Amino acid sequence: MVAGSVNKVILVGNLGRDPEVRAMQSGDKVVNLSIATGESWKDKTTGERKEKTEWHRVVVFNQGIATICERYLKKGAKVYIEGQLETRKWTDKDGVEKYSTEVVLRPFRGELTMLDGKGGEGGASASSGGGRSFRDSGDSGFGMDQSPAKAPMVEEFEDEIPF
Repeated sequence: MVAGSVNKVILVGNLGRDPEVRAMQSGDKVVNLSIATGESWKDKTTGERKEKTEWHRVVVFNQGIATICERYLKKGAKVYIEGQLETRKWTDKDGVEKYSTEVVLRPFRGELTMLDGKGGEGGASASSGGGRSFRDSGDSGFGMDQSPAKAPMVEEFEDEIPF
């Protein structure tokens, strides 16, 4: 283990397709997610608005989070994901070595927060503290913290700023 290193990925994006749920030989679920993140900017030379979408492979081995993905997530859902970056290597049927870099949520590590409102109605966002958070704190085998995500302290004060 390398001392002083960090492997943590945080993504906020939308699912590009419904979760793909598979069962391992042990009976545990594995969920594959395809999450799109995007950025936009104005081209300095042409003034034209540019956009770029990046697709991320996310693999969930955490059983509690996998169950939530299977039950509640659908194509288009906005999610917050915390996991680790891992690269798999394998040899395909033709003997060619293949690689895949993925964000992985393993047992006792990882977090998923659904940022859409219940039933896909929208409304909840990361900045408003809405959504439902599912994280593995290591306290239980399923690691589901189903308390609503905490709102920023700024929202506790509805008064106008006195200056």
